[in-house]
Amino acid sequence: MQAAPVRATAIPSFTDALRAVESLLMSSGQRTARRNAWTSVLEDRRRAKDRVEAQQVLEQSLVARR
Repeated sequence: MQAAPVRATAIPSFTDALRAVESLLMSSGQRTARRNAWTSVLEDRRRAKDRVEAQQVLEQSLVARR
């Protein structure tokens, strides 16, 4: 008697599952819009961080001059 073959399937991650649901519920245009919006959010955060760092450098240079 032979053992039954074993099937191993990977369990999708939570992110993969959310993306699958998103693809079922939304058209590609909506997905693209959401992706673009998130990219904009990340870029805004990066620019804000750069502004804070530049401000700190300017303030330090003013203090060093005194």
